Amino acid sequence: MSTRLYLTRHGETEWNVIHRMQGSMDSPLTELGVRQAEGLKAVLDTVHIDAIYASPSPRAMRTAGILRGEREIPLAGSESFMEMRFGIWEGRVHSEVQAQYPEKWDTFWNDPEKFAVQGGETYVQVQTRALAMLDEIVRKQSGKTILIVTHTIVIKLLLAQFLGTALKQLWNPPVVQPASLSIVDLSDNTAKVVLYGDTSHYPCL
Repeated sequence: MSTRLYLTRHGETEWNVIHRMQGSMDSPLTELGVRQAEGLKAVLDTVHIDAIYASPSPRAMRTAGILRGEREIPLAGSESFMEMRFGIWEGRVHSEVQAQYPEKWDTFWNDPEKFAVQGGETYVQVQTRALAMLDEIVRKQSGKTILIVTHTIVIKLLLAQFLGTALKQLWNPPVVQPASLSIVDLSDNTAKVVLYGDTSHYPCL
């Protein structure tokens, strides 16, 4: 019996627009971010979903609430699905971080296995916690359809595991856009990535 995962990132936030690093910090969804989530809701409304798990970050929980709508689907927050903690980088714009920490910035994007920043997490730490939680969910809800609302790095790391992608290639396309949809089928200890970062539900701009 196959367990189907629907993975989505939160909708666009105010800090996304100005390229400010969020991590464990937060900013509200923009008007566009809400419409992105509503577009995805229209797709997911046609799907039976047994349970929703989300990062407890307000931007993810707001998105999860939009996607659930009026349906009585259990919604649980899990810190295991929170975005990577960026430590001393959090709350700072990308250009400022790149200027002050050029080598670490390059490592962040191009050599994830070696990345570390003061007060933050490594990619491996994030992948380990997210996979552990996912394994627990799948054990408890084998054969069910699960929606997970989380963040870019968590989704990229989960999909890298399913696809057997090395961390060094983590940031290769596809890009995980706000409120994009990925689908994974898990069966007999195998994973099939059915969809990766789809945005066909985006509102017309």
